[in-house]
Amino acid sequence: MEESALITPQARSRLVVRFGSGVAAWCDRLPELVDQLAARWNLAVLGAGGGGTSRVFRCTRQGGGTAWLKLTPDLEIAAAEAEALRAWAATPSVVGLLAADLAVGALLLEDVRPGVPMRQIPWGLPEVAGLLRALRVPVPALGRGSVLRPLAHRVDFLFELTDRRLSSAGLSGAFAPAVLDRARTAALDLAGSGTVGLVHGDLHPANVLSGPGRRIVAIDPRPALGDPDFDAVDWVMAGVREFAELERNVEELTALVPGQSAARVLAWCRAVAVLDAASRLCAGRNDAESRFLVALAHS
Repeated sequence: MEESALITPQARSRLVVRFGSGVAAWCDRLPELVDQLAARWNLAVLGAGGGGTSRVFRCTRQGGGTAWLKLTPDLEIAAAEAEALRAWAATPSVVGLLAADLAVGALLLEDVRPGVPMRQIPWGLPEVAGLLRALRVPVPALGRGSVLRPLAHRVDFLFELTDRRLSSAGLSGAFAPAVLDRARTAALDLAGSGTVGLVHGDLHPANVLSGPGRRIVAIDPRPALGDPDFDAVDWVMAGVREFAELERNVEELTALVPGQSAARVLAWCRAVAVLDAASRLCAGRNDAESRFLVALAHS
C-alpha cells in the first residue's frame, strides 16, 4: 500500500502530541519497518489505522487468515502490552498475541471477528461482568525483565495528560486546582490499596470487540498491577446522568463479579470523574452525561 497511508499527516500529528517532536524520525522509518516485519511474518498489508500511541495495520497472512500488526515508538508500551497478553493467554476474552519484536515495539495480534467495538452495539452489564471475571487472573509471576508498573503510575500519567489537554485547549481554569488535587489524591490512595491484580488500564467500550459465539474480547491494554476494580469504572458510568443511576449500575455489576467491591468502584468513579469530564470539555461536549461528570468531579 502507499507509504502515505501508513503514516498520514493526521496520524503523525497525533503521535507528535503524545510523544513530542522526536517521534518524527520514527514516523519516517515506519514504512521500512513495516516492510521488514511483513516479510519476516509473511504478511500483506491491507489497511492502516491507530490512535495516539501506535499505528495498527490489518494484514493477510500467508496461507490464509488475517492479523493485526501494531507498532509503537514507545518500547515500554509494547513490552507491557505483550507481558499482559501473555498473562491472559488462557482466556478467550482477551485478544491473542501471535508474535512480538519488542526491540522495535512491534506486536502481531490475532484478528477478532466480527470485531465491532461495543460502543457501536447494545450491551448490558451482565456481559461486562463476564469479561471482568475473566480478567481477574492471579498476579503474574514477575521476572527480572518485567515492565509492569503499579497502577499508581498509570493514574499519575492520566492526571498529567488531563492537565496537558486542558492547557492545550485553553481550559486550564475549568477545574480549580483543589478539585484536581483532591481527585488525584483519592485515585492514588485507591491505586495503592485493596486487592492487587492485573489491571487492563484502558478498558472502555471502544477497546472491547464483539467476538465469535457472542464472546466479547478486550484489546489494547495499558496494563498495570493494582486494584482490578479500576477496570469497572467506564462501564458503570457509561450514559449515566444522575447519581442514583450510577449507584444502581455499581450495585448490579459488583453483584456479578466476585471480589469486586461496590464501595471501591463508586470511590473510583468519584476520583476519576474529572478525567472523563475534562476529556468531554476539551471535545466541546455539553450534554447531560458531561454535565453529570462535571458535577460528580466537584462533589
